[in-house]
Amino acid sequence: MSVQDRVTAPTSSRATTNSESLLRRVDRADAARTLFVLACTIALALGLDWPGPRLPLVAAVGIVVGCWPVVVEAVEDLRGRRMSMELSMLIAIIAAAAIGEWLTAPLITVFVLAAEILEDLSMDRGRDALTDLMAFLPDQVQVRTADGLTEVGLAEVHEGQVVVVPPGGPIPVDGLVVAGRSSVDQSRITGEPLPVELAAGDRVYAGSVNQLGVLEIEAEHVGADSSYGRIVETVRAAQENPAPAQRLADRLAGYLVYIALGGAVLTWLVTRDLRVTISVVIVAGACGIAAGTPLAVLAAMARVARTGAFAKGGVHLEHLSAVDTVVLDKTGTLTAGRPAVSTLRPAPGVTGDELLAAAAGAELFSEHPLGQAIVAEAAARGQHPSEPADIVYEPGRGLTARLGGRTVRVGNRALVPGAPDPGEQMAATCIHVDEDGRYLGSILLADTVRETAAGCVQALHAMGLRVVVVTGDAQASARAVCEPLGVDEIHAGLLPHEKRAFVERLTATGHRVAMVGDGVNDAPALAAADVGIAMGSGTEIARASADVVLISSDLDDLTATVRTARRARRIVMVNFAGTILVDLIGMVLAGFGLLGPVGAAVVHVGSETAFILNSARLIPTGRANERHGAPDATEPS
Repeated sequence: MSVQDRVTAPTSSRATTNSESLLRRVDRADAARTLFVLACTIALALGLDWPGPRLPLVAAVGIVVGCWPVVVEAVEDLRGRRMSMELSMLIAIIAAAAIGEWLTAPLITVFVLAAEILEDLSMDRGRDALTDLMAFLPDQVQVRTADGLTEVGLAEVHEGQVVVVPPGGPIPVDGLVVAGRSSVDQSRITGEPLPVELAAGDRVYAGSVNQLGVLEIEAEHVGADSSYGRIVETVRAAQENPAPAQRLADRLAGYLVYIALGGAVLTWLVTRDLRVTISVVIVAGACGIAAGTPLAVLAAMARVARTGAFAKGGVHLEHLSAVDTVVLDKTGTLTAGRPAVSTLRPAPGVTGDELLAAAAGAELFSEHPLGQAIVAEAAARGQHPSEPADIVYEPGRGLTARLGGRTVRVGNRALVPGAPDPGEQMAATCIHVDEDGRYLGSILLADTVRETAAGCVQALHAMGLRVVVVTGDAQASARAVCEPLGVDEIHAGLLPHEKRAFVERLTATGHRVAMVGDGVNDAPALAAADVGIAMGSGTEIARASADVVLISSDLDDLTATVRTARRARRIVMVNFAGTILVDLIGMVLAGFGLLGPVGAAVVHVGSETAFILNSARLIPTGRANERHGAPDATEPS
């Protein structure tokens, strides 16, 4: 077996096991019970009513077998003093049998069991859309040790170890590439549909697929701390802690059952007709709300995970769906958080290439971000600077180096006194260069705006949201970056506690606020907002303080997440309103005798099915499509 086979075989085996488990649970248990009751119902319809029509054995057996799981759930609800649809349907089935509706009672049981299968399958799909991400990872991985390559269990890998991933293998950890070059498919974790070219120094995420070359990755986050692990833990927490909409759905379902029973009592008092009374009980179905709401929450979490983000609970997506203001940090959020050369200002008689070559040569071995940006610009222009000698760093001023027998100074005006004053309103950082006392010119560096920043702001505006920027940078720098993006307000020069106070003032005036940031200084504001959203490339404290993390740090993922949260909210509201409307109309029709028990059961199960399937539209079925502000083309909104 090849290395690639050893990596992928456990994944395939695990996926097959999960599929077989699902088939056993549905086909062999619930489906068998449903088919048995259906067979009893057909036999009764064909006239098999032994020992007599008053108490046909086949109907009684079918009802007992079919109602057993319903009885179990109803008893648990009675012990918990909860009114549920299982309890109301059990009452309706028993009442139908009691008045001699022997064909109606098992037929209703068939409908209820079929609806339960659909609900279970839909919920499983919602859970699997997230948990199958973890099943994708291999059981065994290759780790480089002093003795060579060793195969160990994924659970045994720890931070700092170097994992070797062959072509075609799934990447099992979050970490940094330390050797190798390859094309990597990150669509499972970031939603990016196109492969990304990676080399030493680039970051990778667990769940990505190595497509071409061999990669050696230094593990930073493993298991529950990895991208996949956090997603799975999030799902578990969401299932244990239902969102407010889900709790409201459970309460509303109980109220609808009480209304149905009350309507049945009133119908009996007016009509004295048990058949009509039972129809009123049967027709009222709140299962579409009770099942459709948690399904919509799980599906929404799965969809945002596929588009490059993960929410730490369904409640945060619910809050995000209601925000009216998005507050953005500038550095590291709207911008990449790293400087780049924006302008070359050579002195008279000096070319831009000469200016850049002198500065890049002196800064060639620099670890300062500004020096690295200058070297990167020179490399991008095809320059190959000479190696410097006798480098002298002067903190807060710059550096001096010998380059080709000449002395080059690169720094601020304190180090290059002959440099002109760039002006106080300069939005960029100005680096001056001289050679043997001759002023060569200045290099302007500025933080680079993310490519998706303008599109994100436009998309948020299109959704009716106000976009505000808060930053600790100077007003000139903030305006230079943010005004071209079209943001509504810019608040510059704010300290961390002032950012938090600003968010608190917004929430105190009734605004629902989402705060997006990446740094330690953003953590207080992230915690104060209704929804805190952290960039995946940001600090650990920012990610810990946030409710949602944009794993790939792509602002398109922000708009996709907001759009998905709003879509989930619309679906839940449609389910709420639709269920109430169908129940009220059905109860009126049943109360006037226009809807018999069988027709009431059809309406009940039909509406429940429709609302569950409405929620299931959110379940992602393939690669993420909600990128660059565009809805998923494969599904209606």
